[in-house]
Amino acid sequence: MPELPEVHTTVEGIRSTAVGKKITDVWTDLYSKDKRFADSIKNPSFFKDLKKRSLGAKIVKSERRAKNILIHLSNNETILVHMKMTGHMMYGKYDYNKKTNSWSPHKNSSDSLRDPYNRFVHFVISLNNGSHLVLCDSRKFAKVTIEKTDKIFTSKHLKDLGPEPLEKNFTQKDFKERISKKPSWPIKKALLDQTLVVGIGNIYSDEMLFLSGIRPDRFVRNIKDSEYKAMFIAMKKVLKKGIDFGGDSMSDYRNIYGERGAFQHRHNAYRRTGEKCTKKGCSGTIIRKVIAGRSSHYCDKHQK
Repeated sequence: MPELPEVHTTVEGIRSTAVGKKITDVWTDLYSKDKRFADSIKNPSFFKDLKKRSLGAKIVKSERRAKNILIHLSNNETILVHMKMTGHMMYGKYDYNKKTNSWSPHKNSSDSLRDPYNRFVHFVISLNNGSHLVLCDSRKFAKVTIEKTDKIFTSKHLKDLGPEPLEKNFTQKDFKERISKKPSWPIKKALLDQTLVVGIGNIYSDEMLFLSGIRPDRFVRNIKDSEYKAMFIAMKKVLKKGIDFGGDSMSDYRNIYGERGAFQHRHNAYRRTGEKCTKKGCSGTIIRKVIAGRSSHYCDKHQK
């Protein structure tokens, strides 16, 4: 699942390509009768409403809240996209095939847009410059909805989210207070809970715990103050590094141009099962363990 660095990278990409453009059409082939998707584009009636509320409006701003992409429009509407497990957004020129009811990159598009991971286009925003902002999602789990801009942060989609880990006013004390709300949870599970602190998922939790020397199955109540300090520093470091390297493309994620990020080449723990620990002077090996239903990777020596 795209985490904070991947969503940040996508938002910056939308900001540099689509802001200032007018929406001329909106398309999707997603469909579900499941009532859980009543307020998403998988519901045909809701999609019709989203289309009506967005046509003719300009994209005026793009920002991130947790793992959500917010596309603010000139008419006080905001399109919210959560990329879920396998989604990513791209910008370019696409052609629609009526026979197959599908979209593909224009013949003059870059090779990166033709990456096999980029062929699952299920939501398209057509823009007045002839380009398109598209959502690719092989597993079709992504969420797309719309809300009034002045209500988006208090809407059910965002109201229960925790604080942003990279905000300057988010302190080590705040971090400890938030995580400590779940004393009986393994620290790995607590780090993934978006109501405590947002933006951290499997990849970056493994990496920050590796750097701070803490096993992911340690209970929150047993974490010491010095370890909270180490985790806080590591959290800031790995998230910023993830942004610097354009996100992690170990799996499906691609940036706005269909290109891979590079953070997967900087892993110390995530998906390195059986490999030697990279910490200087450590003789450990990276092992994998399922914790609270999620895969965790850590060193069997220096993480305690």
